[in-house]
Amino acid sequence: MEQTTLPGIGVRHDLVTETGRRLGVVSHRNGRRDLVLYDPDDPDSCAASIALTDDEAAALADILGASLMLGQLADLRQQAAGLLTEQVPITPGSPYAGRPLGHTRARTRTGVSIVAVLRESQVIPSPKPDFVFEAGDVVVAVGTRNGLDKLTAILASDGPGG
Repeated sequence: MEQTTLPGIGVRHDLVTETGRRLGVVSHRNGRRDLVLYDPDDPDSCAASIALTDDEAAALADILGASLMLGQLADLRQQAAGLLTEQVPITPGSPYAGRPLGHTRARTRTGVSIVAVLRESQVIPSPKPDFVFEAGDVVVAVGTRNGLDKLTAILASDGPGG
């Protein structure tokens, strides 16, 4: 990743992919962002530029962040014997739909860490105890098989009090 100040414009961040393609993001001083793809035959020439709204930039970051995070978790799973990752849905019937994560006492009760929540097209990394679950959320958790099974039971059918 290379950062270049563009006087009077803003900042450009460039990345050269493993295949040698160069792309970048220009963050203008006025808040506008442009996704830029450079010509493969002339790395100083722009082949395409796409202006992104704030919502589009956030959605793209979420998409890229989600795949990166899940890929890293998969790598972690392979490296740590006995440590697994699992995605646990918050169903409409869950006693924790509409309740904060902290009320589950998941880490204390299971030894499992909730590392992210997937909500529609969003990824919420490292949710805090006051994060409120919604039906349809998918919890990304890391722990032992036993702990993950306990977490699944808690989120699916166990009452809020334990």
